[in-house]
Amino acid sequence: MDYSTMKPSEVRKLIRDEKITSPTAGMCDGYAQANLVILPKDLAYDFLLFAQRNPKSCPILEVSDVGNRKLKYLGEDIDITTDIPKYRVYEDGVLTCECTDISHLWRQDFVSFLIGCSFSFEGELLEAQVPIRHIEDKSNVPMYITNIDCIPAGVFNGKMVVSMRPLSYDKIVKSVLVTGAMPKVHGAPVHIGDPSIIGIKDINKPDFGDAVAIKHGEVPVFWACGVTPQAVVMNVKPIIAITHAPGHMLITDIKNIDLKY
Repeated sequence: MDYSTMKPSEVRKLIRDEKITSPTAGMCDGYAQANLVILPKDLAYDFLLFAQRNPKSCPILEVSDVGNRKLKYLGEDIDITTDIPKYRVYEDGVLTCECTDISHLWRQDFVSFLIGCSFSFEGELLEAQVPIRHIEDKSNVPMYITNIDCIPAGVFNGKMVVSMRPLSYDKIVKSVLVTGAMPKVHGAPVHIGDPSIIGIKDINKPDFGDAVAIKHGEVPVFWACGVTPQAVVMNVKPIIAITHAPGHMLITDIKNIDLKY
């Protein structure tokens, strides 16, 4: 089924019914997607400060009220416990399960953070005739933990995670201009070229997602990634934290065009 032309509410219904459990890249053309981090209230201020200090990796789109599974800005009918295709649950920094529904784990002290996603600028890149390899391959975007330090805040600290898209030389300037106009979904690339400079030892072995081919005449281009909080969570080891599984996003009712300057 072609999910690219469907409305976000229609796709979320399929996700809620567990008829879609796959990565969401390319779904609901023109609509923003979001990363998720759920934390107990006693960690929420520190994380909000961490996000504010690291806006390239963690551009906040919405923060929920304490204990509320619904959102006010990104979509009226969203239930944060069922409307993402796959979640990850971390306990004491250890990944304990991946699941398609976290309603049984919900607590009244939970706060949800919705963070801008690079999938949102991919539609703009495609409109600008910049090809996206993982969409062509129908796979998940490759993501890597780098040697780039995030700015600490409270208990939160760690390394930036980046997503990578291989581009031909003639597409690089256009990709920088297109994504640079969308700072709420990570903005311009943080690195272009040699992956070893940012601590990536093997470009063919991503830490998250799927490897993609880098063809002759192409250069790897790296953007800050909303999976950064997962790397930080694993470093900080809170009692419990819940995130989206990499590549499995919340599809919102907000248009990508509304996230531009």
